[in-house]
Amino acid sequence: MNREEIMGILPHRDNMLLLDDVENMDGTAVGHYMVRGDEFFLKGHFPGNPIVPGVILCEILAQSACILMKDVMTEGKIAVYTGLNNVKFRSPVKTGDTVESRCSIKRSKHPFYFAEGIVTVDGKLCVSAEFSFAITGA
Repeated sequence: MNREEIMGILPHRDNMLLLDDVENMDGTAVGHYMVRGDEFFLKGHFPGNPIVPGVILCEILAQSACILMKDVMTEGKIAVYTGLNNVKFRSPVKTGDTVESRCSIKRSKHPFYFAEGIVTVDGKLCVSAEFSFAITGA
């Protein structure tokens, strides 16, 4: 699924759409995002040594997981974080890196969904997290 197809599911646009592609592989969302270096979040984090903020990496996980919810992410629906647990940052993500996210839904009680995921760069673990979100009307 490319960016255009992703925008058919997610309401994110412009600077906040943080997936270049994603696919559902047997219940696991596998997404990619290449850090170009011109992103708004790199300008001050940190000058001369830009590192993708952890909160942005968590957002990439959430956007990836929403792809698994495409059947309930109908028009007018948005997914909002309700929790982040056991988040661990292992390795920094920098300009030129291609982030790979892998997420799966562990359980649900609509409108709440509970997921876990990881972010890697070239096979190296950067972030692991458990998270939850609710799907609501916009």
